[in-house]
Amino acid sequence: MREIPLYNTFEKIEPINKGMSGDKKYYIETTDGEHLLLRLANFSEYNQKKIEYEVIENMINHDVPMPFPVDFGICNESKSVYTLLSWIEGNEVETTLSTLTEKEQYKLGIKSGETLRKIHNMPAPQGIDDWSVRYSSVINERLDVFRSEGVPFEGDKVILDYIETNKSLLENRPQCYHHGDYHMGNMIQSKDGSLFVIDWHTVDFNNYGDPWYEFNRLGIDFPAFASGQIDGYFNHKPPEEFWRLFAYYLSTSAITSIVWSKHFAPERLHSILNLNRDILHWFDAMRNVVPIWYRSEFLI
Repeated sequence: MREIPLYNTFEKIEPINKGMSGDKKYYIETTDGEHLLLRLANFSEYNQKKIEYEVIENMINHDVPMPFPVDFGICNESKSVYTLLSWIEGNEVETTLSTLTEKEQYKLGIKSGETLRKIHNMPAPQGIDDWSVRYSSVINERLDVFRSEGVPFEGDKVILDYIETNKSLLENRPQCYHHGDYHMGNMIQSKDGSLFVIDWHTVDFNNYGDPWYEFNRLGIDFPAFASGQIDGYFNHKPPEEFWRLFAYYLSTSAITSIVWSKHFAPERLHSILNLNRDILHWFDAMRNVVPIWYRSEFLI
């Protein structure tokens, strides 16, 4: 850490023991009164961390509200990679939503959707495979694992049939850069009500693909917020094709999470099975692709 050029200005260093990332994280206050976030990763992750930092720089140029990139480099002594970002003062949306009225939740969801649309303005690299090829190469294997060792539940065949019948939806989809883990826990609401997106380190499909795929982490526990995010993204006019793909991505993510939970997070298995049952309820056994909790112009 001492090799970081700004280290001599670090007046306060506090470890952050939160989140699922393998990075070591620190809250920093400098002698100049700046508040920063320091992330340290193993040197073996240098290439990925460099890409992440470059994406952050590009997102700032696309007017995405997020931590500002301050510095990036290598600490040879500890064989680690460091990333310095500005610190966003505020509270996680995940913790504040329950204190808001449904109208306020909806308005915050609108901001979230508008921000996601800005993120998706950054196109994916040229010359990549079609999204249907990239997505299916990962998901088909996970679906096969569910069929062979998943935990069965009433309606599982309905979900599997919907996935199989609608896989043509994946063909010729546009592709763009993703945040990678766009959910309420990675959003900060500042004291003035502004919304910022944090934690750009999750790598899912190399962080680019179908823009609508990122809705598979929508905060459905708060329908007003979720409805607002969809309306904000689509200027209050989500197309029919979106709903069909939304149901596809949501159901695929839920059913393929069962085996992962079974092996790696058994304490979450019950909630994931309930999510699959909820999906069957929301989409009327996959007969209606607009979920029952969605309300356009929620309480406005």
